[in-house]
Amino acid sequence: MESDLNDYTVIKEGEAEILLHKKNQVFFNKAQVNNRDMSIAVLREFISKRKQEHEAKLSKRRSSSASKVIENDSSEALSKDETLSENGREHNDGPTQEPVKTNEGFAYGEAKPPKVLEALSASGLRALRYAREIEGIGQVVALDNDLASVEACQRNIKFNGSVAISKVESHHTDARVHMLTNPKEFDVVDLDPYGSPSIFLDSAVQSVTDGGLLMCTATDMAVLCGGNGEVCYSKYGSYPLRGKYCHEMALRILLASIESHANRYKRYIVPVLSVQMDFYVRVFVRIYTSASAMKNTPLKLSYVYQCIGCDSFHLQPVGRSLPKNNSVRYLPAIGPVVTQECSHCGKKYNMGGPIWSAPIHDQEWVTSILDSVKSMKDRYPAYDRIYAVLTTVSEELLDVPLFLSLHNLCATLKCISPSAAMFRSAVINANYRISGTHVNPLGMKTDAPMEVIWDIMRCWVKNHPIKAQSPEHPGSVILSKEPSHQVDFSRHIGSLSKAQAKKVARFLPNPEKHWGPKLRAGRQITSKHVSLIGHEAINGHLNQPHEEEVKEEEEVEQKGNVQEELGPKRQKTTEDISSTS
Repeated sequence: MESDLNDYTVIKEGEAEILLHKKNQVFFNKAQVNNRDMSIAVLREFISKRKQEHEAKLSKRRSSSASKVIENDSSEALSKDETLSENGREHNDGPTQEPVKTNEGFAYGEAKPPKVLEALSASGLRALRYAREIEGIGQVVALDNDLASVEACQRNIKFNGSVAISKVESHHTDARVHMLTNPKEFDVVDLDPYGSPSIFLDSAVQSVTDGGLLMCTATDMAVLCGGNGEVCYSKYGSYPLRGKYCHEMALRILLASIESHANRYKRYIVPVLSVQMDFYVRVFVRIYTSASAMKNTPLKLSYVYQCIGCDSFHLQPVGRSLPKNNSVRYLPAIGPVVTQECSHCGKKYNMGGPIWSAPIHDQEWVTSILDSVKSMKDRYPAYDRIYAVLTTVSEELLDVPLFLSLHNLCATLKCISPSAAMFRSAVINANYRISGTHVNPLGMKTDAPMEVIWDIMRCWVKNHPIKAQSPEHPGSVILSKEPSHQVDFSRHIGSLSKAQAKKVARFLPNPEKHWGPKLRAGRQITSKHVSLIGHEAINGHLNQPHEEEVKEEEEVEQKGNVQEELGPKRQKTTEDISSTS
């Protein structure tokens, strides 16, 4: 065992420790500590909420059973009176109340601990942290389709002692098959693949219990943010737009995709927290079963129209509801919400979506998670980062999809930028709401229509003149119109968020260089990976020359020596070109 340990590095995160092989055989990414800490915080809140819901349901059943007992007693009293009057004697056999038993728990209201599935476990660090750090958690099932990863996970389970051995189990199997063959089996399902989770969503929404939690990560941000629109549509069923809000749109595309998969089985989702951190998006949704509630899905989805000139955007809901007597009638939405050409700059629109346009957070959950994280700050290795993200999320406007970028507005008009506090004050003084967003430090969510936003910028440009631009430029077309609203730039008390007023950090820099996605497990690390892991890792123990690499380097050197002997290549002359032609 001692000789084996020389090939491994011990990594400690939270209360868990893993053995990581030096040859990159099993994937591990240090940057995902933010992801794991956020997941642990949400899981703790889920267990707390689940316990409260179970107790409330149990008390309701007890009260209903008690009322039935009273009715039975009263009816039996009447029958006893009749019996006494008829036979002159009384029966003493009274009804006995059965102990309350539910599917979610044991007798007398004892709830079962939640069962967790980590569908793609790799080294098993996440599953081990769940088992060792979260109070009240049940069995944690770690799956992986890679045999080396399963062996590493089982080795790490033994390395973490009796608690891990009793709670964590590892299996070598396809996660999709396991989830499909265990429908509604797990209270929590965690999807954190290397890339897109799209191929796991259909089986994942079936394996979660009613009211359970699905935690899902997507790291294919280039696809979700509009780099490959056709690929995004094939994976998620939505077409992305390359706006300043593309990272929030990525969140909403993922939520719409999960909802689509859930609807196929008469289920629907309720997001409790959705965040964009580092190089990925992470969503936490609860899944319920209801054929009637599923009909509201078209009301939660919208298409997005984005102007190619001034980047103004408008949302077109997919459906609408119409109350009818004691029921609700569902109809297609009335549209279009925009004209053929932009009313502000005269350019055309690009259309994207559909995206999830309902709230992506539950404010009660966010506040409770934030308080819990603050009270247990010593137990979160990435406390500063997740506290900053949760603080910003807690101040977002929930009913405003997507956001504006102040610098983008100024870039359209070619003007200098007002301060964020001044712009916020102008919006608030116009009787509209505005907030920041955790996705972008310069992003602003507001319910003010684009007409008001451009009027604010027109008034700003009047006080801060700009150079004349081409009359066809979108900014020139916008500024050629007179503002129709009175704009007040006087400082408003609400122009600073609560976090800014308390000087709480909201956007923190990366803790170290090369903080981002790492190499997929099994790949040979060469000098071309410097941008991902840095020179130190390349020059350290990870760049032990493999035989194939040594042969390649020798071949390159031989070719270089031959080239030096032959001399530099002669450039083709006009005579050569004419002769070949």
